[in-house]
Amino acid sequence: MRNGSLTGARGVVRLSIQLLVFAVPLAAAPALHAASPTYAYVANNLSNSVYVIDANANSLVASIPVGSVPTELAITLNHKYVLVTNQYGGTVSVISTASNSVVATIPVGAYPVGVATSPNGKLGYVTLAGQNAVVAIDLATFTVSGTVAVGPAPTRVSITPDGSFAYVSNQNSNYISVVDTSTLTVVGTISIGPSPYGLAFTPDGNFAYVAVVGANEVAVINTASLSVIARIPVGQNPTDVAMTGDGSLLYVNNQHSNTVSVIDTSTNSVVTTILVGADPSGIAVSPSQKVVYASNYLSNTESVIDTATNTVVATVPVGSNPNGVIIANVPRQH
Repeated sequence: MRNGSLTGARGVVRLSIQLLVFAVPLAAAPALHAASPTYAYVANNLSNSVYVIDANANSLVASIPVGSVPTELAITLNHKYVLVTNQYGGTVSVISTASNSVVATIPVGAYPVGVATSPNGKLGYVTLAGQNAVVAIDLATFTVSGTVAVGPAPTRVSITPDGSFAYVSNQNSNYISVVDTSTLTVVGTISIGPSPYGLAFTPDGNFAYVAVVGANEVAVINTASLSVIARIPVGQNPTDVAMTGDGSLLYVNNQHSNTVSVIDTSTNSVVTTILVGADPSGIAVSPSQKVVYASNYLSNTESVIDTATNTVVATVPVGSNPNGVIIANVPRQH
């Protein structure tokens, strides 16, 4: 994705998104404690693979073949499955975190990009950039359960913390679609600026932060009024955003600046800028909030940022053109 167009220089929609929710057979989330290993999952666009990295040792654990041009990832509530959108394959791969293998493939439609899981673990949502739609997926059966039309080239989706609404970035537009998840209908739109992309909510759900690629800024939305209340200048071509678990900091990838901006959400201002690799495209904060992984699309690496110092402390080689990345504690198997 460059300059607000649907596809990048390589014909690939470049998103780090967040949001597909699938219904996997599960009841409540397991108690994930400090003993649970922490792994990063990286979608490698041109390797057609997902790398699994031990986030404590910053070392490769597994390389998992998936579909054509894997782009974004999300994890289910019980942390037993990782969902991966295969942009050119028109499918979602379901990876077992226990076996690090694909256990299901779900046909979804043209150019799936963004994916996220619902807070209750029952549904997943996937954006179809080629059909201007979002599909809902039943995670108990791994089948599509519904479709809703949104704006042009939807590339990201994020669910409010209470699960009531899905916010959808329509890349080839200047607005976000707000979808009521109970009825799977669009209930509002928010004018945001040219080429909205990555989204993240504060833990209380009161505010949403959206990367606006065409304006080189992050827009802050009041979710009660569905209005923009602040605009924060960042680097060139901001794409992905990741919020710390406590909601105090937002990390923003700036693709054309090769940097990550760090925003203090209490003041809505940039407090520091971190130099990373070439063309950062995806970003994720660890559950401990101690590290951030930034996917460097043209360097084929992950930059590991220490959040205490906001400096790069390690660089991890990955596959060809890494895009989406997530970090999660995975329960040990017995």
